[in-house]
Formats: sequence, structure tokens, C-alpha cells
Amino acid sequence: MRLIIRTDGASRGNPGPASCGAVLIDASRPDAFEPDAEPVAIVARALGIRTNNVAEYAGLVLALREARRLRAEEVDLRLDSKLIVEQLSGRWRVKDAKLRGLHDEARRHLATFGRWTATHEPRARNHAADALANLVLDDPDSAARVVAEVARRNGRPPASEPEAGETEVPGPGA
Repeated sequence: MRLIIRTDGASRGNPGPASCGAVLIDASRPDAFEPDAEPVAIVARALGIRTNNVAEYAGLVLALREARRLRAEEVDLRLDSKLIVEQLSGRWRVKDAKLRGLHDEARRHLATFGRWTATHEPRARNHAADALANLVLDDPDSAARVVAEVARRNGRPPASEPEAGETEVPGPGA
């Protein structure tokens, strides 16, 4: 399976209350590259007090974990974070120590896929992931219901917790 992955992070205050959201879309859908394509899975999580870049990376790491759980063979990342796209490609160095562990875990996950790409897209094309990240901050219970509903519709359990060997994505109180 090939997945289109759109992720976003939110931080109100930078640093401030932070969260992330991601949508994972089956690339075989005719509308897979459209911003409103129906996802096969979504991820949304509160992160406590964090920066926007930590929130962006956390969304990516959680989405890649979910893609592996779904047994994706290829992933096509569509991100509105130019920083992450450039750092994943190796064109920009990861200077912030707070991002290094998340970046390294993202690279480890990406190495398990047969093929991956990372493309920078305008924020307007990433509104589903953005809406999830903001819903977590505005109404966490509703966000949890949305995640569970998408999982139920697709006959899958909601996104899982970290497996052995995975770093803990910064969460509340972390």
C-alpha cells in the first residue's frame, strides 16, 4: 500500500499548548492528492507545552508509526513545514537539540519503506491535518471521537502507543 500523509503541528504561544494531527490516505484513491480525500487513518494528540517545530515533527513521527502499523510500503509526505522537508532531504541541518531525536526517529521509520518522498505544500492544501491539530487544543474529547470514528469506518483500531524501540513523542508533562 502507498500512503499520502499530511501532517501538521500547532503551538499557541511558541512555546505554548501544542498538539499535532495527521491524515493518512490510500494513494490508490482517485482523489488521493486532493486536500479533502477520505483518510484510512488519522492521528491527533495533545503534546503539552512545546514549540511549533516540535509539534510538527511529533505529527510526522506519529503518522509514520501509523503508516508502519498499516503495513504501508511507500509514503508520500505532503507537509506545510519547509523546515521538516529540507531537514529530511539533508539539505538543511538539524540544529535544534529538541528536534534531533524526533528527526532521527522519522528517518529510521522512513528507511523501512521501499520508497518515500517529502514535498512542501502550501498550508491551504493541508487544512485537514491543521483542523485536527487545532481540534485537539480546542476540544480534546471531540478529537478523540473523530479519530475513533475514522478507525471504525475503516475497520481498524485507533492509532497505537509507541512500540519497543520507539522514542516517546513529547506529550503532556513530558
